[in-house]
Amino acid sequence: MNAGRTARERARAELTREITDAARRQLASVGAEALSLRAVARELDMASSALYRYFPSKDDLLTALIIEAYDSVGEAAERAATSGDPTRHWDEVCAAVRDWARSHVHEYALIYGSPVSGYRAPRSTVAPAARVPLVLIGILRAAWSDGRLTTPQTTQPTPGLDTQIRDLAAQVAPELPGPVLTRVIVAWTQLFGMISFELFGQLVGSVDPSDEFFAHTTTEMAAFVGLPR
Repeated sequence: MNAGRTARERARAELTREITDAARRQLASVGAEALSLRAVARELDMASSALYRYFPSKDDLLTALIIEAYDSVGEAAERAATSGDPTRHWDEVCAAVRDWARSHVHEYALIYGSPVSGYRAPRSTVAPAARVPLVLIGILRAAWSDGRLTTPQTTQPTPGLDTQIRDLAAQVAPELPGPVLTRVIVAWTQLFGMISFELFGQLVGSVDPSDEFFAHTTTEMAAFVGLPR
């Protein structure tokens, strides 16, 4: 009986994977707004009613795709976290995130592009979305522990921002000085801003191809957050 349940679980997992694979192909061809459970069912030669047993709504399917995308880019960042030198480590993580985005443009657009009309991401997407920034923060925590992180001079944040930073620090890095955590948020948004500009054609006519600009900027951002040059 246990073996039978395991076989059913394997079959369900395999079909779930086929559904999400077909949905990603739809993302590439029609975009997230036009994603259709019925079209996915047709591609897989399934009855719509059968597919609804796996994903009761389009939002459920979108959530699965979003979590998979966040986990995929998070894994890329974590695999790149190998260098003992913190600045090189930072550069390698940023490069790995960019490489992932260039190889998964449509998944990148799903999680970092325009919101899908009417869709509200559930709490289950929060932890996967945090994987990349937590890798960056982890580099700084290790550098701080080793005495290799400089606290940057910065202006005093407004009371509201100061409260937000303190609350965030208590959750993810209580030992890091507030200015460091503030700057890593700046660097995190800079990273994805650069990637978005590159993927969506905003650098054409300026620093395109952007390999050297990206490498230069990520190293500058490492210094910005207090890592050694």
